[in-house]
Amino acid sequence: MIDNLGAVSRSPQKSRRTVLSVPGSNPRMLEKAQGLDADEVFLDLEDAVAPDAKDAARDNVIRAVREGDWSGKTLAVRVNDWTTSWTHRDVVDVVSAVGDRLDALILPKAETAHHVAAVDLMLTQLETAHRLEAGRLRLEVQIESALGLQNIDSIATASARVETLVFGPADFMASLNMRSLVVGEQPPGYDVGDAYHYALMRILVTARAHGLQAIDGPYLQVRDVEGFRRAARSSAALGYDGKWVLHPDQIAVGNEVFAPAQDDYDRAEAILDAYAHSTSAAGGHRGAVMLGDEMLDEASRKMALVIAAKGRAAGLTRSQDPA
Repeated sequence: MIDNLGAVSRSPQKSRRTVLSVPGSNPRMLEKAQGLDADEVFLDLEDAVAPDAKDAARDNVIRAVREGDWSGKTLAVRVNDWTTSWTHRDVVDVVSAVGDRLDALILPKAETAHHVAAVDLMLTQLETAHRLEAGRLRLEVQIESALGLQNIDSIATASARVETLVFGPADFMASLNMRSLVVGEQPPGYDVGDAYHYALMRILVTARAHGLQAIDGPYLQVRDVEGFRRAARSSAALGYDGKWVLHPDQIAVGNEVFAPAQDDYDRAEAILDAYAHSTSAAGGHRGAVMLGDEMLDEASRKMALVIAAKGRAAGLTRSQDPA
């Protein structure tokens, strides 16, 4: 039996495809995660850890970061949220012990800019105290409530460390009193569209406005791979950089869905080549050019850049003759 694990697709700007979430309370899973095919791993001290196991999980995470082989992966830790009594210990203990080996902290249930600013101040002091590179530790911030979504713009700009906005569907559904017990699926009786579209688009627009990554939350029916595929395709179509997964079986699907199809990647690269030629001296400095039956202009180039960047990040190479 394969243990449940979690992951998220990486932004093309960071060459990320999947980010694996591992409960800090399970040493065996912390070890196993090091060999799984994920570009980023975050070790979880929050919802995946029972209250009585928080201190032990923190020790497990520190040991795993210090002794494990995380080469080739971005490494993060998800701390507890500010409504608990564990947040400050999570930040202080983890960063003091292994801050030089981490790339980011994940802050769950952010509801105001103050929640982000508080972590930023702690990190700044810890970096100074332990002679770590100033500002190197980044923040991935989860939006998981009505208040958090309402304050999302100030949250996104509360610290220069923020690099990712993440949708947390389960707590968000509870915050709205949504009548559903299945995280990631449409609530029964809602037949007029996507119940999560507004939240997903609000997060995405804010992320793009501030040059941040946007990550969709998990699909909890881990044995329903096709259900996960359907949910992932929806957020990928909007433009999300990735989606958390909670089981190894979801990782390959996430990688597939959030990378462009080979034909689309080839077409994007061809558009970039054609437009670069048309605007050059050799091409007559033209601002528009035909490629097959399609007229290309500067807007076409921008759209092609998005697909090409995602394809390159996923390791795709051109399969067609550039001519």
